[in-house]
Amino acid sequence: MIGILGGMGTQAGLDFCNKLAKLNRGKLDQQYPLFVLYNKSDTPRRPENLKKYYNVLNALVKGCKMLQKNNCKFIVMPCNTAHYWHDDLQKKINIPIISMPKEVYLDTKKTCKQNSKIGLLSTEATLDTKVYHRYFEKNFQLVSPLKSLQKSSVNKSIKYVKMGKIKEAERAIRPAVNYLIKIKCRKIILGCTELPIAIFAFKSFKKIKESKIFIDPNFLLASVSMKKYNRS
Repeated sequence: MIGILGGMGTQAGLDFCNKLAKLNRGKLDQQYPLFVLYNKSDTPRRPENLKKYYNVLNALVKGCKMLQKNNCKFIVMPCNTAHYWHDDLQKKINIPIISMPKEVYLDTKKTCKQNSKIGLLSTEATLDTKVYHRYFEKNFQLVSPLKSLQKSSVNKSIKYVKMGKIKEAERAIRPAVNYLIKIKCRKIILGCTELPIAIFAFKSFKKIKESKIFIDPNFLLASVSMKKYNRS
């Protein structure tokens, strides 16, 4: 059984579950994966609690222990910033917690040459905690939009998704995407789980799977989860 620690935010957790289901579309009910979604929406906000480290860690531990007690074989967290706590969280939990940034890095290595320019769209907290940089900086050039674009485009788009204003979110993110394409990024990581919702909201699931420029960590995490689930 797959354990999903969601609620960070709720839309992102549901998006992950939806992608798990779509990866199995066309099969019998009994062939879909067994999973438990704990929508732990009372987890303290990650950006405001980077310096109050244990406020978030203790909440994540509580959530993971609930999933562990329910016989989950492994856990995923559909939240990029939450992976700042991944290593310490794993020390307190007896079942594997898949690292989303690590899986994105391993996938990128398969398709991009060393020193390629990789764009990263994410929250400011994900940038500050360098959860992607720790994997990418030795082999790739990881770049993000200018601070002005971060605030006027990326932050705004994320906020709109959380508010359920998807059309506005799609429009808001375009300038940041265009900037990264203009500076010739080989790939663009949608490093906040709200952003794939903004980018792909009005496109088919096939477009997500076959995108040549965007990396959707939530979709990749769902794919890795299915492979691990089928082996267990």
